[in-house]
Amino acid sequence: MATRVPSEQASVRKAPRQQRSRATVDTIVEAAARVLARRGWADFTTNETAVIGGVSVGSIYQYFPNKLALAEEIRKRHLDAVLAAISGSEEHGAAMTLEQRAAKLIDGVVAAHNVDQDLHRVLLDEVPLAARSTQDQFEAEYLRRYQAVIASAAGKADAERDEIAGRVLSGAVEGVVHSAARHGELDSPALRAEIIELVCAYLRGRSAR
Repeated sequence: MATRVPSEQASVRKAPRQQRSRATVDTIVEAAARVLARRGWADFTTNETAVIGGVSVGSIYQYFPNKLALAEEIRKRHLDAVLAAISGSEEHGAAMTLEQRAAKLIDGVVAAHNVDQDLHRVLLDEVPLAARSTQDQFEAEYLRRYQAVIASAAGKADAERDEIAGRVLSGAVEGVVHSAARHGELDSPALRAEIIELVCAYLRGRSAR
């Protein structure tokens, strides 16, 4: 489990304002993500990042005061990609059936875990969390996706119950998906169908109570 560190250790030194500067930062972050995924946090260095990205170490420190600040930017972008992958299932509208909402959610979760699994694991388990890390905000928004599907299935929102149900459902789905990822089964149609059935059965059971 990642540990927390003081936020000032992970602050960005300089925000890129010009297009060229933003391109340089993108290059640095993309190179750093490759190094971090391959080496893990303990062996992650700005020197190797500079070599992979074709930039100077000085250029890295122009924007990031240390490797933790760089890892935090990687984390932010990765979590944004995860949220983007699972967007849509929470949208309101009578046109979507429960099965369609469940399928959209599950497909998003699977797609999110297919986005660089090694990097996902390192960011989750190894990189320390800054005191003002985006992790808490991400977890709240991630849970909201589940809660919205739960509320739509019930026909009305119950904030307290939906929050608990969201944690139960997300924990169950994450457990199955993580296990599938370890066994190389994320793309299994049979597994997808079973997870969707699990979600639908749970939500129908709640609605009937």
